[in-house]
Amino acid sequence: MTYGFETLAIHAGQDPEARTGSVVPPIYQTSTYAQDGVGQPREGYEYSRSGNPTRDALQEVLRALEGGRRGLAFASGLAAEDTLLRTVCQPGDHVVIPDDAYGGTFRLFAKVAERWGLTWTAASIHHLDTMRNAIRPGQTKVIWVETPSNPLLGVNDIAATAALAHDAGALLVVDNTFASPYLQQPLGLGADVVVHSTTKYLGGHSDVVGGALIVSDDELGERLAYHQNAMGSVNGPFDAWLTMRGIRTLGVRMDRHCDNAERVVDYLRHHKAVSEVLYPGLPTHPGHETAAKQMKRFGGMVSFRAAGGEEAAVRICESTELFILAESLGGVESLIEHPGRMTHASAAGSPLEVPADLVRLSVGIETGDDLLADLERALG
Repeated sequence: MTYGFETLAIHAGQDPEARTGSVVPPIYQTSTYAQDGVGQPREGYEYSRSGNPTRDALQEVLRALEGGRRGLAFASGLAAEDTLLRTVCQPGDHVVIPDDAYGGTFRLFAKVAERWGLTWTAASIHHLDTMRNAIRPGQTKVIWVETPSNPLLGVNDIAATAALAHDAGALLVVDNTFASPYLQQPLGLGADVVVHSTTKYLGGHSDVVGGALIVSDDELGERLAYHQNAMGSVNGPFDAWLTMRGIRTLGVRMDRHCDNAERVVDYLRHHKAVSEVLYPGLPTHPGHETAAKQMKRFGGMVSFRAAGGEEAAVRICESTELFILAESLGGVESLIEHPGRMTHASAAGSPLEVPADLVRLSVGIETGDDLLADLERALG
């Protein structure tokens, strides 16, 4: 039987526990498992780096929500990214990355993977020709996109980019963190791998760090699972349990995030202290038509540029009360940050440097009127 998204979020991989009937999957807080005989692990579990029932439950719901063949959970989003790169690439290979990627992703490519022998080119995800020109025939193994991107809210045409990548013999990897699987499912549009920082909307409560990979190919899933175990960057059972707890309410939370974000955008675009609002839901956004085609709604992330420049942007970030000055995003509480000095500081001086007057909002699920009043105080 085919189930809807909200039903899968609550039930996929989360049947009542067999022995006691516990409705919520237990936390298997163990490092090792008794074996029935030498080399005869019970139910396939022998050591929790290699397999844990709580993590397996999380991996199944991640697979189901993204419509993939296999889901894999990690200790962080960057741990997932690193495992992916070391599975599908080798020294001498080339990757195309967005020219407005998350600062941590840029740091992984430029400061870690580059020393390992991986090369990369930053290209605009808005233009297929730009990405096509960045491809090195025979050398490019991955095209990596974020859509919407962090922090400039750029939008990529996933289906068109998938065709481009496959024509070049490369994989398309889509970081779906900003959208969440509730708003967008890249595998169904032709992507090969979906990446998540499950810390964000999937966990949803700013109380757990994690990452995930979901793939559309069984063989690639097996290879990634081997490296997940061999490299050891798995999340613990309590972290897996917390993430599942968050996933159960993902649909209703995302609807409220979107409702509030739309109100914030409408307010900001009329304010004299704001020179530009970046949000895929605006008809003036260059990726609006693409976002409308491949997303259910436009998300809870909003960026804007302060009319008074960098110092005005910093002052705004330090003046809110309900919007907490903090990194990360996707929690129930609203957050505000200055990307140039915070999440994207590692990209300073690179092709991925963000505008100094940029402010990023993660719009939470508080009462919308209260959020608008808080912005009014900070911008006034």
